[in-house]
Amino acid sequence: MYDRLKGFRDFYPEEMGPRREAMDAVETVCRRYGFREVGTPALERAQMYVDKSGEGIVEELYSFEDQGGRHVAMTPELTPTVARMVVAKQQELTKPIKWFSTRPFWRYEEPQQGRFREFYQTNVDIFGSSAPEADAEVMAVVADAFDRLGLTPDDFEFRVNHRGILGGLLASFGDDVDVEDGIRVVDKSEKVERAEYYDLLSGVGLTRDEARQVDDLLSAGDLDEIAEFAGTDQVAAGVENLRAVMAAAEDFGVREYLTLSPETARGLDYYTGAVFECFDSTGEVSRSIFGGGRYDDLIEEFGGPSMPAVGVAPGYATMTLLLQRAGVLPEGTLSTDYYVLRVGDTRAVAARIARQLRDRGHVVESDVAGRSFGAQLDYADSVGAETVVIVGERDLENDEVTVKDMDSGDQTTVPVEEFPGDRDRPTYDDFA
Repeated sequence: MYDRLKGFRDFYPEEMGPRREAMDAVETVCRRYGFREVGTPALERAQMYVDKSGEGIVEELYSFEDQGGRHVAMTPELTPTVARMVVAKQQELTKPIKWFSTRPFWRYEEPQQGRFREFYQTNVDIFGSSAPEADAEVMAVVADAFDRLGLTPDDFEFRVNHRGILGGLLASFGDDVDVEDGIRVVDKSEKVERAEYYDLLSGVGLTRDEARQVDDLLSAGDLDEIAEFAGTDQVAAGVENLRAVMAAAEDFGVREYLTLSPETARGLDYYTGAVFECFDSTGEVSRSIFGGGRYDDLIEEFGGPSMPAVGVAPGYATMTLLLQRAGVLPEGTLSTDYYVLRVGDTRAVAARIARQLRDRGHVVESDVAGRSFGAQLDYADSVGAETVVIVGERDLENDEVTVKDMDSGDQTTVPVEEFPGDRDRPTYDDFA
């Protein structure tokens, strides 16, 4: 008997059904906005992540030396991969490039609520547009998907900020402030006590009083006050761009989902503009549901031309928890439209009926284990079959089959050439 590896999960049909419906909802919305699906490899060169995030990232990767002596890693995120893909075919791709992909990722970290070592998410990215409409569109995709799944703005907090505002505010305190480290500290602001938070801010070059000023300004959330205090072009430009993004979101019909949040930081260094993160409004789901933002420098860092980009990545572990908490998790009920039950040497006729029903788009099962009449009927009941079509030797001698409604138990015989006939979804009621 083998145990499942820590941080990895099995999904039985009853669990996979709701997950698949959530994935289908997100992907359907992606396609409606004109995003095209891409496929990406499970392995990349580990150096790609080291160059992006530093040597320390290796401890968080599933990395190893392959048989060719290459240091490779199972992909922990998609953004570097799609950046590599854009660089590889930059001259052939029509801009803006709008891609999405749903797939698993792997990170060697301690499992906890909503976090596993193998996890699934859908990445949605736009390359080649710096317009506020691009930022608004990737946020609209997720907001529309959540609406499609039955969530309301009261169920989650979709927080939006701009790295130029946060970084510019920290930089306004002087050259001694480590802005990138400061952004990472702000990203932890809700996870630590205030005294510890001030200690961490002091550690990036702020005085204790300045740390309190930063906290007060960000907590108040007044963009004009932050811009006036900082007095820099960087903050003013960030405020202007963020307001333009929110105005675009208004026109896209999703402004009600968004909350201005100057404390939202997104700790990854490659974000350059608008950033966004979503949380359960009740706090029962402790982790971020998804995050994203603008990363205008990454393509150039990967050897390509200067090219703006923005993306978002909803994850299905946390999304499932949110849907469950809000009471709108898809049921994913296992159901069967028809069960074609065979009695005796009737396989050819039964197979023909099953094929014709499947051609009409129905879920159809039939016996593949040589079971008895009673065992087949029990199985049909266990898989939720709505209609059972009994193809027996005696009925066929009279050129008939029996159609049984499983809810009522009623059944009737039907001329074999009339089933399914020209009916799209024939049932007992059509022949009773």
